[in-house]
Amino acid sequence: MKLDILSSPSEGPKRLVVLGGCGGVGRCLVSKAMDQDVEVVVLDLETSLANHPVPDGVKGYAVDATDQSSLQAAFGEIQREWDALDGFVNLCGVVSETKPLSNFDAKEWQFTISANLNAAFFAANLALPMLKKGNGGSLVNTTSGLAAHTRPGFGAYAAAKAGVNSLTKTLALEHAPSVRVNAIAPGAINTAFLQGGTHRQEDFSKPLVDTQAIGAMIPLQRVAEPDDVVDPIMFLLSNASRYITGQILWINGGGYMP
Repeated sequence: MKLDILSSPSEGPKRLVVLGGCGGVGRCLVSKAMDQDVEVVVLDLETSLANHPVPDGVKGYAVDATDQSSLQAAFGEIQREWDALDGFVNLCGVVSETKPLSNFDAKEWQFTISANLNAAFFAANLALPMLKKGNGGSLVNTTSGLAAHTRPGFGAYAAAKAGVNSLTKTLALEHAPSVRVNAIAPGAINTAFLQGGTHRQEDFSKPLVDTQAIGAMIPLQRVAEPDDVVDPIMFLLSNASRYITGQILWINGGGYMP
């Protein structure tokens, strides 16, 4: 699929920023975008950039998405190079330890909300003005099937991602018709995220979920691979989705059918 991003009528290169571009899905997205001659900037934690360096030709800026000032500084650097964006993808997310909500303390709850919902809010407010300067564009958030199909032990994460769903729809209304805002809601993806994510730590003693058991319960009989998620993101960035905004695209192999 050609990444013919709607926002840029010019013949010049398209410009894409990926928050969380060092994760398994992020690396796949960056690679596919580069294959289509898209200029890419990656934002991620300093440790993630060190563990998964960006490809040649891609600029990477260290950010902590829970810190608004950190994101503002990174976007300031981007604006030194680019006056506008064609696409922005937010892949940022952190899943907490699986346990009942009654066992969460205030610090754990606040961090989970901040790393998922607050980060999406901060990032969108910085990306949208640049998307509008590019005569519109496409913003893609990442939520989760758990936001609607809640399971025990994932309450804080589910609540945060449900907030991202609502945020996505509100932004789509407030910024139409110049910018389209949508979200992907994947189920389990075969990346390090299932072991706690690649962002805050790299050493995991035990996976968060049993991927084989989950795959056996899914109609398509497997968990997702990064390509299964990246291709729908490319669709939402592209001109092929020009009449789609405010939507949550469920990517789960039939495991949840709203």
